[in-house]
Amino acid sequence: MTGENDTPTAPRRGLSEKRQAITRAARTVFGRDGYSRAGIDAIAAEAGVSTRTIYNHFAGKELLFRTVVQESTGQVGNAQLEVIDRHLAKVTDLESDLVALGLAWVGSLTAFSDHFALVRQINAEAAHLPKDLLEAWQAAGPRRAVVELGCRFGGLADRGLLDAPDPERAAQHFVLLVGSEITQRSYWGAFPLAPAETEELVTTGVRAFLRAYAARPAH
Repeated sequence: MTGENDTPTAPRRGLSEKRQAITRAARTVFGRDGYSRAGIDAIAAEAGVSTRTIYNHFAGKELLFRTVVQESTGQVGNAQLEVIDRHLAKVTDLESDLVALGLAWVGSLTAFSDHFALVRQINAEAAHLPKDLLEAWQAAGPRRAVVELGCRFGGLADRGLLDAPDPERAAQHFVLLVGSEITQRSYWGAFPLAPAETEELVTTGVRAFLRAYAARPAH
């Protein structure tokens, strides 16, 4: 095993593992304490490394926070894109497929609980965080997923299944109708709702979405 005083000549694998341990620990600490209150000492203790090791990998707390936000958001964003593809690649029953999509979408709150703990802190401290960091977070995750969902809704509109002149706006509405009440009532997944309650909220959200966007039969 290598010690905490490794120099830059240590094996690449060892450095990579330490970096991963640091970012995992930082995500936990930032998600628990927020950016302002989180300290490098606490992150080092969580990671099982020295503070010097952290500074060997990251110039300071802000860079570490930016890295954690970007990497965590990218991971969740990739999972959301996979969910979209899985449920909308071949639509056979529009309402059922959208309900399945909605359930998988809100399921990310518990599947990635450490990430959404971080999101809670970002929202709480937004006024004190650099705007470019907030924009990068949105671009790497929420906005990217909505753009992809909008593209899929555009395809459903081309098939005559949806009436969505602005597919990306329709995607925004879908996310709000399906997920916003669950997000608020669970406090971004901190207190998950019962499965039956979640399914009811998703189903009613999908039906509201379809009342607005389902294509009407031609007369």
